[in-house]
Amino acid sequence: GIISLISLAVLSYERYCTMTRTTEADTTNYRKSWTGIILSWAYSLLWTVPPLFGWSSYGPEGPGITCSVNWHSKDANNASYIVCLFIFCLVIPFAIIVYSYGKLLCAVRQVSSINKGLGRSREQRILVMVVVMVVCFLLCWLPYAAVALIATFGKPGLITPAASIIPAILAKSSTVYNPIIYVFLNKQVSEKL
Repeated sequence: GIISLISLAVLSYERYCTMTRTTEADTTNYRKSWTGIILSWAYSLLWTVPPLFGWSSYGPEGPGITCSVNWHSKDANNASYIVCLFIFCLVIPFAIIVYSYGKLLCAVRQVSSINKGLGRSREQRILVMVVVMVVCFLLCWLPYAAVALIATFGKPGLITPAASIIPAILAKSSTVYNPIIYVFLNKQVSEKL
């Protein structure tokens, strides 16, 4: 899940940099792509390894069919890890996504004001993609984060195993939705299909 979130943030930032760059992209140089992939995985490992060494722990999630961070432990060790996960693996990636797509949209608007006809449809397509990406991100991850925070800081038993199933499925299924969104809302990709 964390690699999915971080990958979305890296992809949005890379897309912003590519679209706003004044020079033509070098399609033969994969160095930036590999750097983004390696940094995404390294950052994700940084946040998934600590429970193996005692900062929080892993255990069964929901009805016991999946494994996740121990959301139900109330000690300070566990709560601090949950808060850090929430900030560094949800809030910050979401802020990067909003920043990158917001800046991208501003850049497209500036170009659209110069080229009225063609620019307006491009601006609308990008706006739709941005809104869909942000809404899907929130629909997939916000319920999961809310359930995790309620389970960690709320009354014991407030979140039942059955109530945690849908947010967990939504969060874990985001890896399926994102490629679909990119393929169908990215004109360069959909024209080739």
